[in-house]
Amino acid sequence: MSTRTNTATRIRPLAAVGATRAFRITVVPGKNDFYGLVLEETYGEAGNALSAHVVTATPVQTGRITDAVFAAARSSGHSPSVLAFTRKTPIRIHEVDGVRLALILLTTQPLAKHARVRAIVAGINAMSVEETYYWYSKCIGTEASRARKALRTLLADD
Repeated sequence: MSTRTNTATRIRPLAAVGATRAFRITVVPGKNDFYGLVLEETYGEAGNALSAHVVTATPVQTGRITDAVFAAARSSGHSPSVLAFTRKTPIRIHEVDGVRLALILLTTQPLAKHARVRAIVAGINAMSVEETYYWYSKCIGTEASRARKALRTLLADD
């Protein structure tokens, strides 16, 4: 018979991480007074935050949805003046506002017609928080392109 040594194995209990989910906007300077945006999803505080890239918007795309960007900054406690083309540090956006802004950026990105862009922005702003989370999960998941097209069709079918 083999003898088993009775060594106590140390098992670390799993603990929830106190990291909060949020978003951050990084301003990318363009020509003159225009700027593009990079939207990232972050977990944790500023010093040790993990981040995942969500979407990059060109200055032209950002110009079409400026009101939505200002609204996200304002409802996260920032004044709209933080969105200057000379800004170097990222702007932290609350989770709910970031999800809504991400949906707007993801669905309006390929569009050229201003009427469709306005209809999509209005439709996303009219959604409940639960709806925005549902569509966000679909629009960044494995079938993202199909979900984005479905949302565009749902909100701005001409």
